[in-house]
Amino acid sequence: MRELLGELKEDGEAAATGSGGSSRSAFGDGNGIGSADTEGSSYSQDSTQQFSSHHDVAMDLINSVTGVDEEGCSRQRILSFAAKRYVNAIERNPDDPDAYYNWALVLQESADNVDPNSSSSKDALLEEACKKYAEATRLCPTLYDAYYNWAIAIADRAKMRGRTKEAEELWKQAILNYEKAVQLNWNSPQALNNWGLGLQELSAIVPARDKQTIIKTAISKFRAAIQLQFDFHRAIYNLGTVLYGLAEDTMRSGKPDVSPNELYSQSAIYVAAAHALKPNYSVYRSALRLVRSMLPLPYLKVGYLTAPPANNAIAPHKDWERSQFILNHEGLQQDKLSSSPN
Repeated sequence: MRELLGELKEDGEAAATGSGGSSRSAFGDGNGIGSADTEGSSYSQDSTQQFSSHHDVAMDLINSVTGVDEEGCSRQRILSFAAKRYVNAIERNPDDPDAYYNWALVLQESADNVDPNSSSSKDALLEEACKKYAEATRLCPTLYDAYYNWAIAIADRAKMRGRTKEAEELWKQAILNYEKAVQLNWNSPQALNNWGLGLQELSAIVPARDKQTIIKTAISKFRAAIQLQFDFHRAIYNLGTVLYGLAEDTMRSGKPDVSPNELYSQSAIYVAAAHALKPNYSVYRSALRLVRSMLPLPYLKVGYLTAPPANNAIAPHKDWERSQFILNHEGLQQDKLSSSPN
């Protein structure tokens, strides 16, 4: 979704200078979007009027966003241009799922551009984006990106509502859309990670009797994301935080299925692993300071792997030797002092 602005800017500049070039963005060229014949459309006159009304609401919302600085104003001008483009595409072909999807992206980007103090405007833009995603997926039920970004928009609306019943319902909707996205594209660690985050947020709202089941499901999503991308530091860190929360809950319950200390230790290992991947992230540094005492030090794990000989780093694989490696909070390191076992 974040690539949208750059691609639209190129299209917008081409249109502004009257360019007749044939370059295309991911969303098609200026003449190609929605150019299919609209004969046979199931839209009635009433439906057209209803669409026009919804179009006016969405465009009014987009045009009301000015941006909080010069860069924001520039972004918003590009987004306003894009919105008109996609509205025109839908007027030409009301059954174009890509036009609805791209219009939803513009609304979602505009919501990011709203003044932080104007939460009602942000929410209204996100609500309109959700309507467009719904229409895009109705027209094309296999549109993975639409379900994924729709879930993000719903999650952003949920975050604005704190720990309320309304937020609970929105988190449930977001989770369903992440699930649908994963069904359409199982090889998406980002969708699995966000699915886990949605479950983690939901667990903080639901009654206590439902919490552990949701938390355990969240853990499974983070693990699945890491299995797809072993260096996905966000999922690794999120797994650490959810395990830490589970340890806290287990400690309070007084009837642990698993030792709280074991959960704390697992949490610390994942936080340390995330820090090893991104040592400059201040959030990871702060979290590691909190859990460092829970790490199973001096090493997280010790074992043997094959590695090139010390005197020939580019030796062919057949000449590699067994060597002891140590995994600690800084990363995986070869133990130079150890000797290979017999």
